[in-house]
Amino acid sequence: MSVRLAEVIAVLDDAYPPGLAHSWDSVGLVCGDPDEAVDSVTVAVDATADVVATVGQRGLLLAHHPLLLRGVDTVAADTPKGALLHRLIRSGAALFTAHTNADAANPGVSDALAQVLGLTVDGVLDPAAGEQDTDKWVILVPPEHAEAVRAAVFDAGAGRIGDYSHCSWSVTGRGQFLPLDGASPVIGTVGSVEHLDEDRVEVVAPSQLRGQVRAAMLAAHPYEEPAFDVLTLAALPAGVGIGRIGRLAEPMRLADFVARVNTVLPQTTWGVRAAGDADAVVSRVAVCGGAGDSLLGAASAAGVDAYVTADLRHHPADEHRRASGVALIDVAHWASEHPWCAQAAELLASHFGSALPVTVSGIRTDPWNIELQSSKGAL
Repeated sequence: MSVRLAEVIAVLDDAYPPGLAHSWDSVGLVCGDPDEAVDSVTVAVDATADVVATVGQRGLLLAHHPLLLRGVDTVAADTPKGALLHRLIRSGAALFTAHTNADAANPGVSDALAQVLGLTVDGVLDPAAGEQDTDKWVILVPPEHAEAVRAAVFDAGAGRIGDYSHCSWSVTGRGQFLPLDGASPVIGTVGSVEHLDEDRVEVVAPSQLRGQVRAAMLAAHPYEEPAFDVLTLAALPAGVGIGRIGRLAEPMRLADFVARVNTVLPQTTWGVRAAGDADAVVSRVAVCGGAGDSLLGAASAAGVDAYVTADLRHHPADEHRRASGVALIDVAHWASEHPWCAQAAELLASHFGSALPVTVSGIRTDPWNIELQSSKGAL
């Protein structure tokens, strides 16, 4: 029994939607024929030469980091990245990347990091906005005509919220207007200020129905010039985004939590660094797999005790510590994202079972390989 590459891609795209990827990113299929079968999957953070060498005939390498992120004008076999692609293609193998779309997905990279750290996730550190293509209509109409206007805009597609239809809200207030020369007012006379009761009727409608709703409202409204507003609603968080916020099962000292981070993540020459009071109690923690110093402000505002991420630079970390009591725990970039490999492997194994063997690469692709330990400043 064989599995087509297209079937694997469909599962990955469902779990890590390409639409979640940042605009600068490059995700998806890099090489391979979707119509051909794949015999195995290898999951890794990076597509390095050592990792590619382990991908078998007709295998798929699922990598987190894009091989071809920056603009390229050649994949010749005598270039480092071109050589990897040629090796894959010659063996009938494929390369697929899930990067910032896997970062933002739920579950995604930071969920995997939170899980190994023993956190129960209850929030997104930097939520992505969900798609929102909805208008709110505010229509002012005499009370005796409000029901007719409601019925007209409902028939045009307004007033639907989830599994409910004919949804509206209204309140009665006092309006006024002055008909000028040339006007043909239904109520009032030219040259005199008119005061009257009006209902403020509010409904929502898909933005693409804006023309139909307007036409229906105008046809049903008694006024020559109806007063109405159309407000485009802001997008709401969609439960996805970069980073996660979670809670430990039991509070612990910062020093003990740092020790846990060091234990559960794969070992690297970078190791684990921390900034904060070693005896401070840690309960709520923010995490961001990969480089996360752009979210230092979000971590400070999240009401957490510590922030675990990678690639923290001196000046952003220093400025953060001056202004915030949130402790910082800095780990190697590769180590922070490696737990995702097991998550992605489990995803594919649950869908394809024995029909598609899935392996997490045991090769450490962290680029740093020389370590000199210092006993000074340890927690």
